[in-house]
Amino acid sequence: MVYDILMYLHLATVVPCVFMGAYLLFARKGGLFHRKLGAIYMVLMVITAILALFMEARVGPVFLGHFGWIHLFCFLVLWTVPTAFLAIRKGKVKSHQRKMVLLYIGAILIAGGFTFSPGRFLHEFFF
Repeated sequence: MVYDILMYLHLATVVPCVFMGAYLLFARKGGLFHRKLGAIYMVLMVITAILALFMEARVGPVFLGHFGWIHLFCFLVLWTVPTAFLAIRKGKVKSHQRKMVLLYIGAILIAGGFTFSPGRFLHEFFF
């Protein structure tokens, strides 16, 4: 029951990030809308990662009785978001851009791709 609640909260925070992140990567940069939407995206990504840390691994090897390989993406998010934020605050635009691309590819595309593997909720839901 707790896992199900965490899973739905996780989905509710990450699904908007799929679309926001794609938009932010391809739209005009630096404007007020980009900054506000980017802030929302970053907050949702951190919430997503924190929620995922509380969800036990149900597919593949388990470490410390709880964590799986997919949890490594949580640490990617928890490192990338603050460092990308600090980079842009310091005017390091290229560093910020690299980190945000890494975040989207790693935490949305790759980790999201793994959620469609057999045994996971999204695989069962869609297939």
